[in-house]
Formats: sequence, structure tokens, C-alpha cells
Amino acid sequence: MNAETPRAITAAGLTKSYGRHHALSGVDLQVQQGEVFGFLGPNGAGKTTTIRVLLDLIRRDGGELNVLGHDPRTDGVRIRRDVGYLPGELPISSRRPARELLTYLGDLRGGVPRSRVDELAERLSLDVSRPIRGLSKGNKQKVGLVQAFMHQPRLLILDEPTSGLDPLLQQEFLTMVREVRADGRTVFMSSHVLSEVQDVADRAAIIRDGRIVATEDMDALRERASRRVTLRFADPVSRERFAAAERVRDVVVDGDTLHCMVDGSPDALVKLAAEHTVLALTSEEPDLEELFFTHYNGGDAGTDGKAGRDAS
Repeated sequence: MNAETPRAITAAGLTKSYGRHHALSGVDLQVQQGEVFGFLGPNGAGKTTTIRVLLDLIRRDGGELNVLGHDPRTDGVRIRRDVGYLPGELPISSRRPARELLTYLGDLRGGVPRSRVDELAERLSLDVSRPIRGLSKGNKQKVGLVQAFMHQPRLLILDEPTSGLDPLLQQEFLTMVREVRADGRTVFMSSHVLSEVQDVADRAAIIRDGRIVATEDMDALRERASRRVTLRFADPVSRERFAAAERVRDVVVDGDTLHCMVDGSPDALVKLAAEHTVLALTSEEPDLEELFFTHYNGGDAGTDGKAGRDAS
């Protein structure tokens, strides 16, 4: 994205308080049209509050906001025509089949072809003939995804979109997001799971305690991320050799098993491990709290490690 690319979302100094609790404390965002923008943060950091302000579902206390060329406070109806929205909690319950709900929502959008709904339902393994009330959390989430994607909106705003989905369907969802980007449309996607945003996002903002602590492209964020790695070898290995490897730290060797942290690329560790017979390898992505403490502790990131709670 270059400086000339139009912006889908521009926010400057957004604030929102609930009594004495400051849910948002000066949030700044710039999302370019045609990009996938990740919105990362631990539960309670302010992600859902920000999204609700973007759609004017709750009113901001202060700051400037422009979504698809309009202010949500004055042009909310116009904006929502071009937005596909999936809330973090989807409040749907009915004895009627999922297809009837999707048809109703499609009609509110001016009509969505049945073939489009069927295509999305098939991709997500959703049986639209089943009553909504009897659907599991995961299947209700699929209904929410279908209604968000089905009218091919200019902007998708998705709050924790993979919640309740099994790993295979999470991958299908990410494929759908890539297709939206390839079509020149925009996705704003909140998550507390770093790995799924890394897979598809062009850039991401990290929010903590109602403040943006970093906005970066995902390649830069990936370079900074640390991961826990466990290797089991056929024979015991030297702790000292692995501890001296580039980007490797906190090495612990217990017989034939090595535990360590790797900052960024694991290339040096992999090459050193290849000198031995490796029986098993596991790599755990960091949670966002670790990422904050390692790279963004202090200043706006806060020092107590406690995130505030999103207001409902």
C-alpha cells in the first residue's frame, strides 16, 4: 500500500468511557482500501469497543472518525450498506431454519442470490435447513460469517471471526479473506490469536488498555515474535552449543530433550538440530501478552500486565 491508496478507515484520537473506566484512550487507526488489517490484543484490550464505535453501535466520546468516506455518527445507515459485520457475540435464536434468516438479511441488503448463500454454506459445512436454535456455537458462527460475506461488501469488519470453528474451517475462512483482498475490498479483523492474523493480514495494530501500542506490517511483527521450541533427539545434546546459536535463548536440556525460546527466524536452531537425529519437534506461537512484554512493555503498553475489560 502506498500513500496514495484511499483509506477505508481513518480514526484519530477516539475516546470512550463508561463512568470512570476509560475503554478507549485516544485510538488512532489508518486502514487502506484493499488491505487485510489485523486488530490484535488480549481479551479486554478495547477491540470490541473500537469496532462498535466504528459502526456507531455505541457513540464515541471524542475524536474524529471516517469510514468509507463518511462519519458513522451522521451517515451510519449509508456506511452499513457497504459493510459486512460479524460481532463477537452473535445474538441469534429462532425455531426457523438458518436459510430463512439469511434470506431475510439478504432481502434487507437489496437481495442476495440463493446460489451465493449456498456456495458459502457449502464452503463452511453449514446445513442451512436446520433451525437456528438447535445449532452449536460453531455453526451459529458459520451463519454469522455467511451473512457478513454474502453481499460482497466493500468493507468487512469481523470481531473474533474464527471463534468456535474447527481448524479446517479456520483455514477455509482465511481463504475467503484472501479472496476479498484479491477483489480489492477491505477486511478489518480483530483477534487475540496472533498466528491467524499473521497468515492473512498485510498490517496489524496492537491495542492494549484502550491504546494502540504498535502498528506494523506483518513481516516486521513476525520478525519480532518469539516462540517456544521443544526438540527431542535420539541422544543427549550439548546445551552450550545450542545456547550459542543465533536468536536462541533460555535453553534447557533434560537428557535427550531441549527446550528453548527463539526470537524471529529459527534458521540457526534448525541447522544445528539437523546435525542430530530429531525424533520430535514442537513450536508454540507466543500469546500476545508475551509479545507485549518482550517488545512493547513500558510507555503506552503499561507496566502492570493487566488489561482492562471491554465494555459490553
